[in-house]
Amino acid sequence: MGPIKHFLGISVQRNNTGFYLPQAQYAADLLECAGMANCNPLATPMDTKPKSSATDGHLLSDATTYRSIAGALQYQTITHPDIAYAVQQVCLHMHAPHVHQTMLKRILRYVKGTSNLGIQLRTATSPTIAAYSDADWAGCPDTRRSTSGFCVFLGNSLILWSSKRQTTVSRSSAEAEYRAIANAVSECSWLRHLLGELLCKVPTATVAFCDNISSVYMSKNPVHHRRTKHIELDIHFVREKVAIGELRVTHVLSVWQFADVFTKGLPSVLFFDFRESLSVNG
Repeated sequence: MGPIKHFLGISVQRNNTGFYLPQAQYAADLLECAGMANCNPLATPMDTKPKSSATDGHLLSDATTYRSIAGALQYQTITHPDIAYAVQQVCLHMHAPHVHQTMLKRILRYVKGTSNLGIQLRTATSPTIAAYSDADWAGCPDTRRSTSGFCVFLGNSLILWSSKRQTTVSRSSAEAEYRAIANAVSECSWLRHLLGELLCKVPTATVAFCDNISSVYMSKNPVHHRRTKHIELDIHFVREKVAIGELRVTHVLSVWQFADVFTKGLPSVLFFDFRESLSVNG
């Protein structure tokens, strides 16, 4: 059938460094369906304000269109990790959207201006795995749950990412960050096993970058303290990977914490910098 050029709404373009995957036509169809094909574009998908409450604004009388567009945007995140956090926020309120309709339109206006962007997959000489994890502590104004975010690189290519509200309330920022590390490490472990089954073993330890020093210390210190007993399972899971040499948890400065884009709205300059680091370009 020849080289692949299009697959499930995703264009596949070969270049000197690997594969470039945009969804320009899918984005155009989505904007047309939403009645925003001629809207004015915006630079970022989210503002830098605190997260909206579930009861802010007026309740939509008919949320059918909202749910349809929000669901369609989830597929757009396959090649647009830069909108993963914004889409996650609007999807949290699909059952009863209020002011979130405005948030949804902002994402569409961002997609309008970036429909030509896609994710770049690059070739690598050896398989190495690196993960960046972050958490926005107690960011939800209704439940005070934290938002976890992580991204995983295979070589120089971004292949996994996530933006998700944590299932329980964290009692400290260190706990929220540690839960985010555990989620990222879980995905990295699955990836290592998958590559092993494909006869492509990873020769080096996975490196997990975190900007919370307390979480880094907890991953290395075998002594349990009373304050960490309630997250004992996550601690044991990460420490076990560190002990067998499969994982290294390393501190990274916040200015290099790429996972920030999955936990909160960022200023445009920082957002553009992180977007490029996530291999989203045109």
